[in-house]
Amino acid sequence: MKMLVSPVANRDSHSPLSTPKADDLSMPTSAHAPATSPVDRLAAIANGDHVPSEVHPQMHLEPPVLEIKNFNLWYGSKQAIHGITMNIPNNKVTALVGPSGCGKSTLLRSVNRLNDLLNNVRIDGDMRLNGDSIYNSRMDVIDLRKRMGMVFQKPNPFPMSIYENVVYSLRIDGERNRGVLDQICEKSLRGAALWDEVKDRLTETALGLSGGQQQRLCIARAIAAEPEVLLLDEPCSALDPIATGKVEDLIQELRGTYSVLIVTHNMQQASRTSDFTAFMYLGRLIEYGPTTEIFTKPILKETEAYVTGRFG
Repeated sequence: MKMLVSPVANRDSHSPLSTPKADDLSMPTSAHAPATSPVDRLAAIANGDHVPSEVHPQMHLEPPVLEIKNFNLWYGSKQAIHGITMNIPNNKVTALVGPSGCGKSTLLRSVNRLNDLLNNVRIDGDMRLNGDSIYNSRMDVIDLRKRMGMVFQKPNPFPMSIYENVVYSLRIDGERNRGVLDQICEKSLRGAALWDEVKDRLTETALGLSGGQQQRLCIARAIAAEPEVLLLDEPCSALDPIATGKVEDLIQELRGTYSVLIVTHNMQQASRTSDFTAFMYLGRLIEYGPTTEIFTKPILKETEAYVTGRFG
């Protein structure tokens, strides 16, 4: 499928509805204490009106691993992502929250260009991974996905041994040194808090693991390639509470070593595991800031209404 990338249109920079230029690296903010009520603002968005994002000042101080610049995405004639501009901080955990269908997973899948696999997808804007444009025509998509670790909602271990699952990315890159493979396997399984549970079962099929173990194995497989960003798409939605707790503990341990972008519908999970939280609604970024502020003193009443369960 051929992706169509159109240039970002320039608007009057003095207009409150202006869209950032494609090469503008700053994130937009709106004035605090908006006059509109949650109902008014959400109704305006539902009507297709432009509503500026509220980005907390601290987000400008964090060094980014990923910069999303005025990003739009359409499925055919239907627009799913509307002008999102945000930076994903390096070596921190960032959560994307919002009602079902608000574009969280679409945005996440756009980061490693999984939406390229769908027909009639068109994008506008850009994303930059450590300064490299993801949507540049010279970007090798296979190489890009090696720089990303993707974990999906449902655990998807390969039908092979635990050991071969973990070292799979190294195998396809041509690594044949058994010592190197053994070292990476143990390191990755320890990093995924799974080594003690499977160290005597490495030659057994990964399909024999429990659901929670399979999901942690998928995380081990992802971090074995030492990705620049680890993408987690509702990684606990198919797990029981005990397995969910173990995956959440793992995410906490990965903080500071990996840059993690996680989609979750669970507000408690976002508050427990993330450093920063972005609230999305109908394909728009509504508010983005430190998790403690989003959950305890958000700028917008709309955000407060969502995180406290009054809508969504």
